[in-house]
Amino acid sequence: MTAHKNRLAQEASPYLLQHASNPVDWYAWGPEALARARREDKPILLSIGYAACHWCHVMERESFENEAIAKLMNELFVNIKVDREERPDLDQIYQLVVQLMGRSGGWPLTVFLTPDQKPFFAGTYFPPQDKFGMPGFPRLLASVHDAYKSRRGEVETQAQDIAQEIGRVGRIPRASGEPGADFIGLAADKLLKRFDHSHGGFGSRPKFPNTMNLDVLLRRGALEGDAKAKASVELALDRMRQGGIWDHLRGGFHRYSTDEKWLVPHFEKMLYDNAVLLRLYADGYRVFGKPLYASTARELVGYLFAEMETPSGAFYASQDADSEGVEGKFFVFTPKDLELALGEKGDAFEVAKAYFGITEEGNFEHSGATVLHENKPAPRVAAIVGKSEQEVAELLAVAKEKMLAYREKRPRPLRDDKVLASWNALMISALADAGRAFGEPSWVASAERAFRRIEERLIVDGRVGRFLKDDVTRGEIGFLDDQAYTANAALDLYEATHDPRYIAVARAIADKMIEHHWDQAEGGFFFTPSDGERLIARTKDAFDHAVPSGLSMAAQACVRLGELCDEKYREPGEMQAKRVASAALDNPFAFGQLACVVDRLVRGTVDVVVVADPAAPAAGPKPAPATLALTDAAFKAYLPNRNIIVVDPTRPESASAVRLLAEGKPARAGETVAYVCRGRACSAPVTTAAELSALLAG
Repeated sequence: MTAHKNRLAQEASPYLLQHASNPVDWYAWGPEALARARREDKPILLSIGYAACHWCHVMERESFENEAIAKLMNELFVNIKVDREERPDLDQIYQLVVQLMGRSGGWPLTVFLTPDQKPFFAGTYFPPQDKFGMPGFPRLLASVHDAYKSRRGEVETQAQDIAQEIGRVGRIPRASGEPGADFIGLAADKLLKRFDHSHGGFGSRPKFPNTMNLDVLLRRGALEGDAKAKASVELALDRMRQGGIWDHLRGGFHRYSTDEKWLVPHFEKMLYDNAVLLRLYADGYRVFGKPLYASTARELVGYLFAEMETPSGAFYASQDADSEGVEGKFFVFTPKDLELALGEKGDAFEVAKAYFGITEEGNFEHSGATVLHENKPAPRVAAIVGKSEQEVAELLAVAKEKMLAYREKRPRPLRDDKVLASWNALMISALADAGRAFGEPSWVASAERAFRRIEERLIVDGRVGRFLKDDVTRGEIGFLDDQAYTANAALDLYEATHDPRYIAVARAIADKMIEHHWDQAEGGFFFTPSDGERLIARTKDAFDHAVPSGLSMAAQACVRLGELCDEKYREPGEMQAKRVASAALDNPFAFGQLACVVDRLVRGTVDVVVVADPAAPAAGPKPAPATLALTDAAFKAYLPNRNIIVVDPTRPESASAVRLLAEGKPARAGETVAYVCRGRACSAPVTTAAELSALLAG
C-alpha cells in the first residue's frame, strides 16, 4: 500500500492520529474544511468515532484504508473526521439524525451534510460490500452524491427539516406540576418493568451497566424498603462482577456486554464506566455489606493506578478493545494459554480451568478461546477438585497472578492518552467517596492530586477546558459536562477532606457555568457555552448516556451549593431539575441522574455537621482523630442525599465556606461533636462514632 500522510497528522487526538495514514483526504472539523465545502459546493462526509471503538477500527480497515473507496470519497465529498470525546457537541447533534431516521445511533457515526452543516442522511457502520442488510459503502457514497447533485431541492428540504427537528429535540419541555414524595417510587416501578430478573441489568442484548438507573433502584430499595428494587441492584452487582464484563485478572470493567448474561464484552475499558461503577459498588457495599463489593472496588482502583494514571496524577481516557487487529485477543485464554501461564497441569490449572470455564471449544466468537468469567463459584470448584475452599482460594490467587504475568507479555491494546476534564472529574468524585467509604486515604490523596492537575492546566477564571494531550491544553473552553462534573468533584473533595478551598473552586465554576450555559430566556442549561462555536443547533441534553447528563449534573452542583453556602445557586438547579421531572417520570430509563437530583429536592438531605473541639490545638487543614472518627462513621452510611461538613472553631473559613449548614451548630469545649439534621430538624449533638452511626441508621 502506498504510504500516505493526511492533515490529521497535525492533530493531537489519538483517534484522529489513527487515521493520519489513510488515503482519505481527511480534514479535522474546522473553518478550512467548511470553507472548501461551500467553495466547491460539495457535500460533507462527517465520520465520528473514538480511539477505543472496535467497529470504528473495522470500518477503517475495510473502507478508509481501501485505495478505491478512498478515491471515491475524495472525488465526491469533503471528508471530515471527528473524535467524539474531543467534540461531544458535534456528536450530540449528529447522533440525533440517525435516531430521527428511526435507527439506533452509535459509532462509527457516518453523516452526510450540506455545505452549511445541515444533515440529510446518516447511519453508523457500513460494510465495503452489500451485507448485513446494509448497502456497501461505495454504493452508498455514489447514491448520496447522486441525490445531492440530481435531486438537490429534495435534499435541501430534508436537511432543513432535520435541522429544525434537531432544534426541537434540544428543547426541554416545561414541567407539568411539582414532583411528589412518591417520585422515586414511581420511577423505580417503571425501571423494574425493564429489569432482567434472570441475569441482572436492563433489557437483553447488548447490555450496558446503566449505572444511574441502578442508583435509582438502590435509593428506592434502601431508603423506602422496596425489597424487589433492592434485590434487583444486588443481582446486577453480583452478575456484572461474575461476568466477562469484569476483568478477572487486572480488575476494571469493560464497556458493555454483547449478550444478556454479561459474558462476552466489547473489550474497551473507559475511564468513565469505571468511575461511575466504582461509586456504585461503594454504595452497594454500604447497603449490602458484601465483601465481594469491597474487593471489586479495591481491584478496580488497583487497575486504575496500574494502567490509567498519568505521571502527573490525572487519568487517561480509555484502552482499546483490539490488539493485533483482533478484538479481545489480549484478554482471552485457551487451555494451552493456561498451561503455558501456570507452567504445568497441576492443581492450580484444574482450579483455574473450572473456575473460569476455560474449555477447548471456548466461548468467544468460535475462536477456541474463553472470556474469563466466574463459571462456577469457589465452593462448587472445591467440590469438583476435592479441595477445601481455603485451598481453592489460595490456588486461584496463585493462578490469577501467573495468568496476569503471562497476559502482560502479549502485545497490549492501545491506550487513548488524552486527559479529559469531565471523565477525570467523575473518577475524582468516585475516588474521594470510595476512599472514605473503605478507609483508604491514598485514594483520596490520588483524587486530590488528579484535581490539582486539572486545576493547574484546565481551569482558568472558573472555566474548565476540555482536555490535555501530552500535557498541552487542547479545546480551550469545555462543555457543560466539563463544568458540571468538575464542580461536583470539587464538592466531593470538600466532603472527603473538609478543605474549604474546594468550595471556593466549585463556586467559581458554578458562577461561570451559569453565566455561559444558562438559558436566560427559557431557563435550563445549554450543552455549549454562549461564546462557543456556532453550530446548527444549541441543545440541552437531559438524557443520560454511558455517563450522567451534564444538564442533571449542573443542576446537582447548583442544588448542593445552594444547600451549603449561598441560596442563589439553588434556583437554577431546582428550576432545571423540576422542569425535566415530568419527562423523567415518563421515561426514567433515560433520566436516572435527573431522577436522583429530583429525589434530593423532594426527600431532602441528611446533613452531618461535625464541630471540632475549640480547645484542641489547631490541626491545620487535616482533621484531628476525633473529627476523623465521626466523619468516618458518616461515610460508612448509605446517604445518597447528604452533606458532610466539618467546622473548626479555630479556623473561621471552615464555617464561612459552608455557612448555611454551619449556622446554629455550637461547639463544646473539650469535645468534638456531630449534629444530624434532616430538613430543619437537628439532633442533639453526639460525640462518638457509635452514637452517630445509630442516628444515621434511624
